[in-house]
Amino acid sequence: MALHSTTKADYPFEPADCRQCERLATFLDTVKTRYPDYHARPVSAFGDTRPQLLIVGLAPGMHGANRTGRPFTGDYAGILLYQTLHKFGLASHSESISQQDDLRLVNCRITNAVKCLPPQNKPNPDEIRQCGHYLKMELEAFRNQGGRIVLALGAIAHRSVLQCFDLRQKDYLFSHGAAHSLPCTIAGALKLYDSYHCSRYNTQTKRLTAEMFEQVFDRISADLSKK
Repeated sequence: MALHSTTKADYPFEPADCRQCERLATFLDTVKTRYPDYHARPVSAFGDTRPQLLIVGLAPGMHGANRTGRPFTGDYAGILLYQTLHKFGLASHSESISQQDDLRLVNCRITNAVKCLPPQNKPNPDEIRQCGHYLKMELEAFRNQGGRIVLALGAIAHRSVLQCFDLRQKDYLFSHGAAHSLPCTIAGALKLYDSYHCSRYNTQTKRLTAEMFEQVFDRISADLSKK
């Protein structure tokens, strides 16, 4: 399987220094003052530039992606994710440490529904909608380049993906392990998988176990192997 560039995203629709959400922009300014060495800006997607699997999380974590500038990197939430990606041959290593490591993703790309760190890790509905502009363009590029499967980590990511395609939530209910075939007229052969978010809370309370997470990837791998 071809390995494409996995450097910081270079698509024209990347958020870069977007400051359209006043609350988030102000909060990031405060964080940057307190932690001058932190990335503290919108976090771009990371991974293969022509993937068949796109993973959508919620938002950067304070001391994770907001610090390092790479999704799910530098905090607890990324531990299970990158271990699982490596186990299924989607990552060259089992951990993501910083943008300076040599980690590469294969046939997989990771992004977030909201690109900026929100206060208390809780984006407002209007911020989710605003940032949906970037996610929609990511999804369109993903589909146009032959992408086939989207994995939503958590209910907010799930709803954000559906909003990008103007699909009704009640027709595609979020449930761990669920798989939704999106209408061909809207998204080609795109399939949306759901998983509980791999947050510290979910993994430590056993709401999400490694076995549960791997079962989702088992099904995704089986789908990806189909012609």
